[in-house]
Amino acid sequence: MAHTNVEEVLAALDDVDFPAGKDELLEAASSSGASAEVRAALRGIPPEEYANRQEVARSVRVDPDSDLDHSAAQHAEQARQGGRPGQSQYLREAPKPPVEEELHRRDER
Repeated sequence: MAHTNVEEVLAALDDVDFPAGKDELLEAASSSGASAEVRAALRGIPPEEYANRQEVARSVRVDPDSDLDHSAAQHAEQARQGGRPGQSQYLREAPKPPVEEELHRRDER
């Protein structure tokens, strides 16, 4: 697993015109001077066409806790859900449980 985060990977893809395939993404990252970690993370994605940056973000493997603030309950929900083949488990959609939502709303007041 690459020691980078999603923002670094996406920053390396600023000049990409989507849809784009894995090879195009790797070429764009190399052209932008992306770090070896970013290029390694992109080499680990499934070889398919990506419609937008969000699809890339959901498919790239990075440290699960690098830039996501998920609770244990959300991690458990991600593990229970199926996902797109090749999609990293920890990047699947996982809403906050109702109790956490209520606590979050109280904190915002």
